[in-house]
Amino acid sequence: MSKKLALFIATYCGLGLSPKAPGTVGSIGTIPLAFVLAYFFGIYGILIATILVTIIGIMATDAVIKDQEDKDPGKVVIDEVAGQLLAFVTVADNLYHNTQLWWIYLVGLAAFRFFDICKMGPVKWFDSKMKNAYGVMMDDVCAGLMASVVVWMIFKYFA
Repeated sequence: MSKKLALFIATYCGLGLSPKAPGTVGSIGTIPLAFVLAYFFGIYGILIATILVTIIGIMATDAVIKDQEDKDPGKVVIDEVAGQLLAFVTVADNLYHNTQLWWIYLVGLAAFRFFDICKMGPVKWFDSKMKNAYGVMMDDVCAGLMASVVVWMIFKYFA
């Protein structure tokens, strides 16, 4: 993978180059993708996209951080894309052909950012122990899974 392509992917089409809050910008930029995937393909769209983003994200992140001292630079936000998509996995079938539950995307965004920023449990372990592309991706995958539980609970009791 070329360095330019890796940077394009790792920064999620340049969103990670935002001068302020690149992780949040990357997460917000993932919401339209999550909507399209969930609306047209349900859980299969979310799961397949998450797997592909994670695999490609690991390769792109590895290429970007290979020669850098900082092994988790803020500009790499492809990990947020994978985690943010996973936040909707537990409710994806309810989002299939459904625009009435638009608010669940806001809940998923807030829950994912909370777990990604607070770095508790497995999120903290991957973030602090694995200083490589796998660690960069997996801490956000864990945050996404934790957020998906919150999203499911809020959906179950409030939708």
